[in-house]
Amino acid sequence: MIKLNPIKSEKIWGYENWIASVHPAAPHKELLESCGSDYPLLVKVIQANDSLSVQVHPDDKDAFRLEGNGNRGKTECWYVLDAEPDSKLVFGLKNITEKKYSKAELASAIQNNTLENYLNFVAVKKGDFIFIPSGTVHAIGGGLRLLEVQQSCDLTYRLYDWGRPREVHIEKGLDVIKEDHLIPVAPFEKTFECDYFKLEKISISGGYSMLASKGECKASDWQLIFVIDGEGTVNTGEGQSEVLKTEDIIAISPGEKITIEGKLNIMKIKCNQVNR
Repeated sequence: MIKLNPIKSEKIWGYENWIASVHPAAPHKELLESCGSDYPLLVKVIQANDSLSVQVHPDDKDAFRLEGNGNRGKTECWYVLDAEPDSKLVFGLKNITEKKYSKAELASAIQNNTLENYLNFVAVKKGDFIFIPSGTVHAIGGGLRLLEVQQSCDLTYRLYDWGRPREVHIEKGLDVIKEDHLIPVAPFEKTFECDYFKLEKISISGGYSMLASKGECKASDWQLIFVIDGEGTVNTGEGQSEVLKTEDIIAISPGEKITIEGKLNIMKIKCNQVNR
């Protein structure tokens, strides 16, 4: 078991904590040494004091096509940890199921600073869940704190930045937009699963034990436990013990047994076997 410390990155809109990463941009040394560079997920806590850019990420095929060998796509999801009143985010394009916008139309809107007319703004609150498949146009609004679980990828194509003078990637961004079958934003239920990761929210009042599956003992067999809120302790069968508090995260090796005691809500994060 490894308790991971956040790696903080200041941004013009707030900051993000990389809390479980083997990505070269900000790796956790302990996780990298234990499971190697092949761990396929990246987990962050994002504090958005202002709106992030409107952006889109490529899927695996487009990442390879546009960026070359060794690149993967970026499917991600957000769990809202906290939200100021009337907080919103961009979740796809407006009326996308009824109308398909051409690249030329969207490029013109970007150049004319009218892209906001095409964006689907959604109100969100604490406890909501948003699944962002690769190819989805999106932007986190100000006043939000999110848990983000994603493929281990840092490829972002920025389409629009609310007038801020940062680089945009219009051609590549428009080339990778795919907005089919988006799941409506809603409060997180007990579990969620996609091709890349599985999430399970567990409420603990007293004790909870689990045995991490051995699988084939690959990097992707490591599991993560994130504390949404509350406090307690976690103990292993080998006598290791750690105090847990809100937003702590631990990595559990394949075959390891842990027991958590206290009153807390956790999010269990696993790689999906489809992408082992």
